[in-house]
Amino acid sequence: MTKFSDLNLNPKVLKAVEEAGYETPTPIQAGAIPAALAGRDVLGIAQTGTGKTAAFVMPMITLLARGRARARMPRSLVLCPTRELAAQVAENFDTYSKHVKLTKALLIGGVSFKEQDKLIDKGVDVLIATPGRLLDHFERGKLILNDVKVMVVDEADRMLDMGFIPDIERIFGLTPFTRQTLFFSATMAPEIERITNTFLSNPERIEVARQATTGENISQGVLMFKASRKDREGQEKRNALRMLIDAEGDKCTNAIIFCNRKMDVDVVAKSLKKYGYDAAPIHGDLEQSQRTKTLDGFRAGDLRFLVASDVAARGLDVPAVSHVFNFDVPSHAEDYVHRIGRTGRAGRDGKAIMICVPRDEKNLADVERLVQREIPRLDSPLGGGGIPRTEEMTKKPADVSDKPKRSRSRSRKSDDKPESNRPKVEEAAKTEAAKPAVEARPAPAEKPTQKQENAGHERTRNDNNRNDNARKESPRNNTNRSRNNDNRGGNKVVGLGDHLPDFIGLSFEERED
Repeated sequence: MTKFSDLNLNPKVLKAVEEAGYETPTPIQAGAIPAALAGRDVLGIAQTGTGKTAAFVMPMITLLARGRARARMPRSLVLCPTRELAAQVAENFDTYSKHVKLTKALLIGGVSFKEQDKLIDKGVDVLIATPGRLLDHFERGKLILNDVKVMVVDEADRMLDMGFIPDIERIFGLTPFTRQTLFFSATMAPEIERITNTFLSNPERIEVARQATTGENISQGVLMFKASRKDREGQEKRNALRMLIDAEGDKCTNAIIFCNRKMDVDVVAKSLKKYGYDAAPIHGDLEQSQRTKTLDGFRAGDLRFLVASDVAARGLDVPAVSHVFNFDVPSHAEDYVHRIGRTGRAGRDGKAIMICVPRDEKNLADVERLVQREIPRLDSPLGGGGIPRTEEMTKKPADVSDKPKRSRSRSRKSDDKPESNRPKVEEAAKTEAAKPAVEARPAPAEKPTQKQENAGHERTRNDNNRNDNARKESPRNNTNRSRNNDNRGGNKVVGLGDHLPDFIGLSFEERED
């Protein structure tokens, strides 16, 4: 059986490995370390949890033990898809290089540029970074990559999922052609294979397990769940999750609960805390300090349930995770392999349980096709009795008929009046209704006498004669005068009797300019 002492590692590295309690390398370590020490490019393919991080950290420390870094020119570069994975790689370097004098810098988002610039200016042997933050420093003129001798791309398939492939290709172009490249991934998508063919030179391919396989020490199961009503699906699904956790009992010492969406991460974590479960969320929208604090608490055992998005699905090493619960079936089948790989690490037994609603059955079929096995179906936590409803679900809605019906003719203003004023308003309305209804009608006009009629006709004829004379003298002035009379409310036209109204005559008259 191969031991670390047989791999030609630096004696100081071997001492650190022995102090960490390891003697026998994993298959990926036994295959990658000798090839890396020989200076060859390495393409490592292995399922998650098999020790890929140590497979490149140990040979890098041995290769960098001699030499000194120059300002702003790191000697090696490690690219990671997430902040948490980058921080974990940095911890591995601290563990295995404690007897070797090497400097390192961690370039991740959510941390001040100023502190990172100070470390780069001094010169570092190992630069661990996420692609975005690395390019930010480069574009600001704070970083030179011409002296990189060893470049590592960790969790390359996750880089592909997160859209980092264009950034990776650019970074490859900024490093020397003579660099040594160590490329590690759990799956091998066609795009990843294209990059390896482009940027790796005759790599040593180490594939210790079939691509996209799950550990044999992880027992799996899926609960086929259907809500009683569509609008209650989220609530009943969270209740089903609590029933599954309770059914595991003391065997569930801690667990990671994965959700597809960040919004669901917050909702599920809040729901678990409401019902007395020790849970906290972690996803990409949280502050880096909060993410680090939550993850440290989970690793230390102070936190029992970690509700996470896929930011925690790749590469995070928490050795003693007993269970993984998939609250949602992952949209990408490869994510299922990475999610359940958080349990059953380092040879331990683990358990993975998934909840599948009817609309996710297609995704479930994709997962089973990828892992080439049927995931066993689980019975309801109540032994076929269905998922119980919470008190909120069983609460009978108020009967609509008990509510006072509002007349549609009532105005909003009356509805908005305070309760204290409504009795007065209602009393006034009753008093008003009791009064006899009197319809206000205009008084009938008195009928004029015959004498008055004759006088009116005579007056009208005289007015018409005066108007005719005035029109002959000055038609324009007459028009203005008539308009003024109309404005003053003078002679009003009340009908077409036996005379012609003035305005009709004016409308057909020709003006003399």
